[in-house]
Amino acid sequence: MCASNHDETIGGVPAAPPAEAEPALWQARAEAHGRLVAEARILNKDAVLAALAAAGLSIVTVTFDGYGDSGQIEAIHAQAGETEMPLPDGTAEIVTPLWDGSALERRPLPLGEAVEALTYDLLAATHDGWEDGDGAFGVLVLDVAGRAVRLEYNERYTANDYYEHDF
Repeated sequence: MCASNHDETIGGVPAAPPAEAEPALWQARAEAHGRLVAEARILNKDAVLAALAAAGLSIVTVTFDGYGDSGQIEAIHAQAGETEMPLPDGTAEIVTPLWDGSALERRPLPLGEAVEALTYDLLAATHDGWEDGDGAFGVLVLDVAGRAVRLEYNERYTANDYYEHDF
């Protein structure tokens, strides 16, 4: 097989691209994956809000806390009007981009898991590493009636002021 002929196949399968094409191929895949991530975030937000609306909820709040390389959802509170209630059974179809940027994978998740997945995705998109070091805490508010999502985020950090004086 001649290395300069990129159209050749091995057993009917296209041969691997030459080594010099690898960075461009990875860059193209990364860009396609990034576009799918953005698309998935919109679709997942819409799917979760639709499932919460179908369950008759008006507001859902998700509290989170993390530090020292560990973070978690602390609680999910759901309201129908002014009445607090447990998050109902049900599912939401969540999409996940394939790593090669070729498509979105669809799968139904229980409603609680879908809310958690959306929360973690939005945290990663806006404050990647929120659970590292001194960490962060806050609330994700899903305003079902207003079809809006608001992230209230508090970042912790250690400050150190050092002074040295020679006279």
